[in-house]
Amino acid sequence: MKRLALGLGLVAIAGAGIAFALTAPRPVAADRLEAIAAIDGDAAAGETLFWAGGCASCHAAPGSEGDAKLVLSGGVRLTSDFGTFIAPNISPDPDAGIGAWSISDFANAMLAGVSPQGQHYYPAFPYTSYTRMTDRDIADLFAFLKTLPRSTVASLPHEVGFPFNIRRSLGGWKLLFFSDQPRVELAGADAQVVRGQYLVEGPGHCGECHTPRNPIGGFVSDAWLSGAKNPEGEGVIPNLTPGGKSIGGWSASDIAYYLESGFTPDFDSVGGSMVDVQKNMAKLTSGDRDAIAAYLKALPERANGWE
Repeated sequence: MKRLALGLGLVAIAGAGIAFALTAPRPVAADRLEAIAAIDGDAAAGETLFWAGGCASCHAAPGSEGDAKLVLSGGVRLTSDFGTFIAPNISPDPDAGIGAWSISDFANAMLAGVSPQGQHYYPAFPYTSYTRMTDRDIADLFAFLKTLPRSTVASLPHEVGFPFNIRRSLGGWKLLFFSDQPRVELAGADAQVVRGQYLVEGPGHCGECHTPRNPIGGFVSDAWLSGAKNPEGEGVIPNLTPGGKSIGGWSASDIAYYLESGFTPDFDSVGGSMVDVQKNMAKLTSGDRDAIAAYLKALPERANGWE
C-alpha cells in the first residue's frame, strides 16, 4: 500500500508538472519580435486598423463621442457567463496606459495574448482574432496608438470569481481553442475575398460576437459567423452567412452600403451594439467594405447558431 501510495503521489506530481508546463504563457517567437521591431510603423495606415478593429468602442470611456473616442481611458464593461471584464486604459500614458510598452510587449499582447508581466490575457480581449494580423499591421497600429492623447485614468480590475480568476488555467483554454489559422477554408478565393477574410477574421474580430460558443467559451468551429445569443442581455447576434435570415438575402453591394451608411436595403437603420461597429466600418475605404461583403457572401451557408 505504501508503494502504491508513493507511486500515485509521483504520478500526481508528474501530472501537475506537465500541466504547469503546458499552461505556461507562450510569447511570440523571438525572431518574429525582432522582425516586427525592425518595421518603421506607419501611423496613417495604423489609423485604418484602429477603426477596423473597433478599438475605441471598448477602450474609450462609455458614451464618448467625437474626438473623445480617441482618448482610450477604458472603462467599458463586458458581461459574460464567466464574469464582467472591464476594458483597460490603452492610451500612451506611461503609468495608467501602455505608454511604457515596447513594440514587443504590444506584439505579444495582440498575437499571443500574453501581458508584459508574462501572464495570460482573458480572451475578452480578442487576441484570438488579432493573432491573424500581419507584422506590418501590428507595427502600424502601434505607431498610431502612440499618437493619441494620454489619459491618467486607472484601469479597473476585472470582476471574475473562482475558478475563472486563475489565469494560469487560460493556458489550457488556449491549447484547446487558440489558433492563428483561417476560420474557414475558401478554395479558389480571389484577392478581394482574401482581403475580406483578413479583415473579418483578424482586426475586425467579427466572429467574437457573431459565432456561438461552447460552455467553456470556445467557438463552435462548424458554426462560424452563424450568429449567437447575446452574452450581454436579451436577443441574438445575427447570422452573417448566406444561410441566415438577417442578411442572407442581401447582395454584396447591400452589405457594403450598410457598412458605409447604416441603412439596410429596406431603409431601416442600424441599431444596438452594431451602431458603433457601423460607424467604425464607415471610416474604412470603399474597397475594404466591398472586400468584407465579398467574403461574407463567399461563406458556406449556416443555420442560425442560436437555434
